[in-house]
Amino acid sequence: MRSLHPAITSAERECRVRGMRNEIRRGNHYDRTLLFAILMLLVISVVMVYSSSSVVALTTYDDPAFFMKRQILWALVGLAVMAVTMRMDHRVFGDQRVVIGLVAVSLVLLAATLVPGIGKMINGSRRWLRFGMFSFQPSELAKFTLVVYMSYFIAKKGDRLRDFTNGLVPAYVVTGVFLVIAILQPDFGATMTLAGVVSIMLFVGGANLLHLGGTALAVLPFLYVAVTHSAYRARRIFAFLDPWSDPQGSGHQIIQSFLAFGSGGVFGRGLGEGRQKLLFLPERHSDFIYAVIGEELGLIGALAVLALFVIILWRGVRIALAAGDIFSRMLALGITVLVCAQGMVNMAVVTGLLPTKGIALPLVSYGGSSLVITLGALGVLLSISREAG
Repeated sequence: MRSLHPAITSAERECRVRGMRNEIRRGNHYDRTLLFAILMLLVISVVMVYSSSSVVALTTYDDPAFFMKRQILWALVGLAVMAVTMRMDHRVFGDQRVVIGLVAVSLVLLAATLVPGIGKMINGSRRWLRFGMFSFQPSELAKFTLVVYMSYFIAKKGDRLRDFTNGLVPAYVVTGVFLVIAILQPDFGATMTLAGVVSIMLFVGGANLLHLGGTALAVLPFLYVAVTHSAYRARRIFAFLDPWSDPQGSGHQIIQSFLAFGSGGVFGRGLGEGRQKLLFLPERHSDFIYAVIGEELGLIGALAVLALFVIILWRGVRIALAAGDIFSRMLALGITVLVCAQGMVNMAVVTGLLPTKGIALPLVSYGGSSLVITLGALGVLLSISREAG
């Protein structure tokens, strides 16, 4: 027995050393694959925002790099925010005071967009607040806030989430307030995004499937009324079904997108050589930037962007599965679903697989609010990855 003791001690010591090394790795290393995908999308964003907006920027602002300069500025601000959130303890977002504060601030900012003189009207919607020469879109903050709230709520409720009255109803009340304000703006894209992310988080969090299904069925009539009693939403549905029935009106945008993808072929026309961006394709550097990518970089470029979002989805789900507690797990999942769902929906809209709606391509489309808050949220995901290993 005495002769076996040193061998056992050595094995135990080796296991302890390995465990300490693993802890050190988990404590210091972020998910490099996820970080690579984020940075690659940022590079693509800067290049494609310049390529897609240079003509309209030259004709409007006498500076072909006008939008690119602003995108670089917002990218730098977003990277600074991401550097902070990826180094901080993500569990601070699980503190009740922080959650309540985020919800309160987000609701106040959302409601402020509806106040004449404060909310900025663009294309018939009040979605922006104006601060000097910059605009802020509160719905972007609201998306992240709702993910944080649902993560906190699901972790707090635990098994009680399966109870409809004490489990789901409080979550529905808070979510409903966000959705009502978003509809009043109106921002149907943000409304559907928020509802979809919350539903997925509740499902994964353990809510009763019958309760979720019953809720979806109960909401369908209201969704039908919201679409059919709004002229512009109805036109978008008809344009989705048959865009060539009104090629100069409601079908114009998606037809131009089809032309961009069709002319791009496999390898594209070449960077900067796109034609649809020459004042033919609306929202060329924002919601429909993916069409410009398809035209100039071809199928290869479009698939590369899609692959980068798939990588974010893969690494995000992996981080969520490896997280050590329910709050961290749900927060990682919520951020991943929020970013990737918007990306997939945008690409589906631009390729004609879904009706047109105002959802930007995260990390790629032009826009400061979306870029900064998305990078901040992904910084939180990277912070979780440091502990998930």
